[in-house]
Amino acid sequence: MRRGLTWLPLAIGMLIGVAGLYGCREEVKVNVASRIDANKMPTMTTRNISTLISDSGVTQYRIVAPLWEMYDNIDHPYWRFPEGIYLRKFDRKLNVIATIAADSATYFKDRNLWRLDGRVEVTKGKDELFQSPQVFWDQNKGIVYSDSFIHIENATHMMEGYGFTAQQDFSGYSIKKPLGIFPVDRENLKNGGSAAQSPATAASQPLPQSATTVAPSEAARSALSEN
Repeated sequence: MRRGLTWLPLAIGMLIGVAGLYGCREEVKVNVASRIDANKMPTMTTRNISTLISDSGVTQYRIVAPLWEMYDNIDHPYWRFPEGIYLRKFDRKLNVIATIAADSATYFKDRNLWRLDGRVEVTKGKDELFQSPQVFWDQNKGIVYSDSFIHIENATHMMEGYGFTAQQDFSGYSIKKPLGIFPVDRENLKNGGSAAQSPATAASQPLPQSATTVAPSEAARSALSEN
């Protein structure tokens, strides 16, 4: 009987060792949350989106973008479009009144404010083209503005300067620091002629009240062909 019980102390020792091993594992805790900054983590990421945005039941604009990151669980929520964006702005009858193309964009939800960065191109229907490295669109005030360099084209004139303000439907705009207004003869361009008069002559010309076709940007054409 004594010989048959010689295995008992060994078995008890093994059990104690295994229990101790699992006990140690339970005490090791990996605090993943401590290494995550919620302000830098999007609450939702969507790729290759094309969606309509409405306000009070009225369709405002369409967004087309390769990447959409939403940061909603922070004090000042915002959306990011780091790989570019294309927007169509509609009137109440769903007619396109303006298009916007940019290398990147951020929408600040609590301020209802868009910041467009990079090669920003805005077209007013088929009439006018606006180019700037940075443009802001304040939907609460109903204005589009920039403090950066601005280049504006229509069928008859090119205008350049620094800073501009416009109604969000581009029914009227002004340049803060104009550099010049340069009349353009499109028919003369087709025949290989000069694009504009000299700056001294051009600056004396009045700002045109109407314009015709200006081709949209390459980014805008691409978005239009895909949607």
